Amino acid sequence: MNQSQILLKKYFGYDNFRPGQNEIIEQITSGKDCLAIMPTGAGKSICYQIPALLLPGITLVISPLISLMKDQVNSLNEIGIPATLINSTLTENEFHENLKKILSQAYKIIYITPERFSSDSFIHLLKQLDISMITIDEAHCISQWGHDFRPSYREIANVIATLQKRPILSAFTATATQIVKTDIIESLQLSHPFVLTTGFDRANLQFSVEMPYNKRNFLFHFLRNHTNDAGIIYCSTRKQVDALYEELSLAEYPVSKYHGGMSETARNQAQDDFTYDRTSIMVATNAFGMGIDKSNIRYVIHYNMPKDLESYYQEAGRAGRDGDQAQCILLFSQSDILTNKFLIQQATTSSNSKIEYDKLNDIIAYCNTDKCLRKYILEYFGETPTFEHCDHCSNCLSEIETTDITIDAKKILSCIKRMNERFGAGLVADVLKGSKAAKVKQFGFHQLSTYGIMKEYSKNTITNLIYFLITEGYINTVGEQYPILNLTQSANTVLFQGKQVFIKRKIETEHPTKNTELSYDENLFEILRTLRRNLANQNNIPPFVVFTDATLKEMSTYFPTTEENLLKINGVGNQKLEKYGKQFINAISNYVTQNNISPKK
Repeated sequence: MNQSQILLKKYFGYDNFRPGQNEIIEQITSGKDCLAIMPTGAGKSICYQIPALLLPGITLVISPLISLMKDQVNSLNEIGIPATLINSTLTENEFHENLKKILSQAYKIIYITPERFSSDSFIHLLKQLDISMITIDEAHCISQWGHDFRPSYREIANVIATLQKRPILSAFTATATQIVKTDIIESLQLSHPFVLTTGFDRANLQFSVEMPYNKRNFLFHFLRNHTNDAGIIYCSTRKQVDALYEELSLAEYPVSKYHGGMSETARNQAQDDFTYDRTSIMVATNAFGMGIDKSNIRYVIHYNMPKDLESYYQEAGRAGRDGDQAQCILLFSQSDILTNKFLIQQATTSSNSKIEYDKLNDIIAYCNTDKCLRKYILEYFGETPTFEHCDHCSNCLSEIETTDITIDAKKILSCIKRMNERFGAGLVADVLKGSKAAKVKQFGFHQLSTYGIMKEYSKNTITNLIYFLITEGYINTVGEQYPILNLTQSANTVLFQGKQVFIKRKIETEHPTKNTELSYDENLFEILRTLRRNLANQNNIPPFVVFTDATLKEMSTYFPTTEENLLKINGVGNQKLEKYGKQFINAISNYVTQNNISPKK
């Protein structure tokens, strides 16, 4: 067992590294810069925390969110690794006290926001410290091609260039396309970095796209069946967050809300309530969650479609960080497209609006595909999956019938052709529906042979079919905010060469989630959860910092009643054994005796 593995077991309680962790640690400790793209839950933090212990000096971790720092520092100090943070939440006295301790080398790891990192006072402090490594977390924030661009990240390389001795640089992110990877390397001026992508696949997550007639009814039905689970519901606007929060509160659900229009105090209280399991539901805009360290989130529901797939995968990936099964559900409606176009229009300049609209088209295609959702996501991020069907997403799991829509496809394609390929999906749908809208008459489209030939369908259904044909490559969109439709060469094969078009329509039946969990004793699990909550309250820390749900489930599977056996459980290290071992062993021993259970070996 090498030194890294010894530290892994001693501090974190694991016997083996996850894929990619050991390679990254070896490269960093040998002095190389690194860029790692690892999905949420893959254990990125261990990749820089263990090198921080092995390297002689201090490690600085630049992180974009205060909540992430707080959770990480709590967790590190809990297992015996001296760490601190520097951000705007510190009082003047706390700030100066931290600086004194930093100068006296009291900490191995220091978390800091990018804004503080580039401040004159901290640059002065940097020159007095022995810094072995600087880690940039959520590194996609440095790229204007990414989905959470933060201008303050652009200053990081300039500050590092002022240091007399250049430290090792390591950068981590969960989602990055090839163009974002290149931008990170160039912007941070990484020197011949070791680059590792461990893969974007999260096998424990079940992805679903739903198009419910009534989103509210769908949501309340879902929550009634998941009353004991923690979850996040993302909305695209503050107004939607407030409205949904009020409805859930009136229905007496344990709910918090979070958005940028709330005071900092209210936001912090909401996050603490959710993190410490005082509430189980968080309704929020995308202002919530980057780096959220809560491991037992069992579902993430997007009440509205996000503006791009990077944002969606990052936010959905906050579910199931403990490795247990979790659901990621996107509720899609045509109105979401209009909302996102408005948000893009408000937030972007003309120089990068095309990028944003192209990304929006990618996620619209994701919502409309009838193929494997997991495969679609992996291909988007540049991977080549070995499967056609994952058998774990809504498209693969649903009982589906293949329907021949060749006639409907011909009607749509013919209508676009007769409208001279100069208009968007909305007006094409109006013509096919037989709308009496003024614009239809203004252009004389009520006289076309395709006018009203799909009147038996709702406009939404027609629009969904149009977007399906776009996704399948029969129709191109041209333009940004108000794209017009024109036909591809593939459209001619349908119109003139007899090619058939098929779509898979879901039959609304319930399907059990594929279960790859341990067969654990649910009664003991609840006893251990209660014990964990009580210990967390006593120590004023979030429950998952004591032990994750996955660790409790493993305890509830193998019933460890000795220190030796408890140490075999993933997530139980020496420090936590010393702190909590006696209480958990007593609880398990009592349960085993009362129920005449023989512990598994």
